[in-house]
Amino acid sequence: MKLKPLGNKVILESVSAEEKTKSGIIIPDTVDKEKPEQGKVLAVGPGKVLENGQRSKIDVEVGDTVLFSKYSPTEIKLDGKEYLVVSDEDIMAVVG
Repeated sequence: MKLKPLGNKVILESVSAEEKTKSGIIIPDTVDKEKPEQGKVLAVGPGKVLENGQRSKIDVEVGDTVLFSKYSPTEIKLDGKEYLVVSDEDIMAVVG
C-alpha cells in the first residue's frame, strides 16, 4: 500500500458485516443504514500534535478490526482498490 496516514488519521479496508437469519437468509448491510461500519486497520498515523508539542496516542493497531461511524470515512481509490480514511475520534470500538 502506498498510503501513509498523517496526524490522527487511520486507513481502513471495509469489512462487510452480513447478517444471517436462523433459516439462513442473508440480510445485506444496506437494510439498516444507521448501523456502524466495520473495517480492518491497514495503517495508523503518528497521532495529532497537541498544544504542548507532544503527539496524542492512537488506540488502534494495524490488523485490528474496528467499528466506525457510517458517515465519517473519506473513500479513496488507489490502484483499483478502495480504502477508507477516518480520524481516530470516529473509531468507536475494536472488535474481538
